[in-house]
Amino acid sequence: MVDSEGMQIDRAGLSEFLLRRRTALQPEDVGLPRGARRRTTGLRREEVAALSHMSADYYARLERGTGPHPSAQMIASIAQGLHLSLDERDHLLRLAGHQPPARGASGDHIGPGLLRILDRLNDTPAEIVSELGETLRQTPLGVALTGETTGFTGPMRSIGYRWFADPASRRLYAAEDHEFLSRLWVSGLREVATRRGPASRAGAYAELLLGSSEEFRALWERHEVGIRPGATKHFVHPELGALELSCQTLVDPAESHALLVYTASPGSESHEKLQLLSVIGAQAF
Repeated sequence: MVDSEGMQIDRAGLSEFLLRRRTALQPEDVGLPRGARRRTTGLRREEVAALSHMSADYYARLERGTGPHPSAQMIASIAQGLHLSLDERDHLLRLAGHQPPARGASGDHIGPGLLRILDRLNDTPAEIVSELGETLRQTPLGVALTGETTGFTGPMRSIGYRWFADPASRRLYAAEDHEFLSRLWVSGLREVATRRGPASRAGAYAELLLGSSEEFRALWERHEVGIRPGATKHFVHPELGALELSCQTLVDPAESHALLVYTASPGSESHEKLQLLSVIGAQAF
């Protein structure tokens, strides 16, 4: 079968590559418990399917070489579920008859190194974000802290865009920080738009906000760059109230992604609230 770009699917190659990558992964590599009676070499098919957000039957048919022609989106989900590198993801796309996206700008594919770290942070609020502040993955406690932020679409995926387009998004942050955060988001967007060019997503977001937000326009005209977030974040949780959290950042420069990990000083009121957060979960959102 040939896709719309003229590339042919290599069913045998796709099947073999999926099998080899699945059997090479161990449960602990992707944050899953091993279990005392486990005899499977590597991951089970249903585990890969769950990690890739698809049915076990669909994935199994692909691995057996009998499934339908998968879309590029489905292949990208499998690549993320298998914790593939960017080169491996592109190889998988070509095997499935798709042209990989152009390199350079920040994409949605998370590198396996950051994913392995995130998989081990289930007891900590953490998230992986793009250079535009688009949340790509959250831990369960990350969702409990800020709400589910991976489901936004279009420009609203960017926290900086939401900051100006949806005033309600500011409720999660202490009011005394709002002025600084407004300058921070504008400064960051200007830097990315300059680096990626006016035809980039960053350039498009800036144009949209220039046409819709007077506050954004006023800050954009300052031409401020180089503003960086502080090490301490002040959140206002809908049930727990004020939390003062430290934010550690690990950057993947190859893909312009950052892993943000939120912690509180032991013995502090915020530390006690984080313990409650694990009980409350995401029900407040």
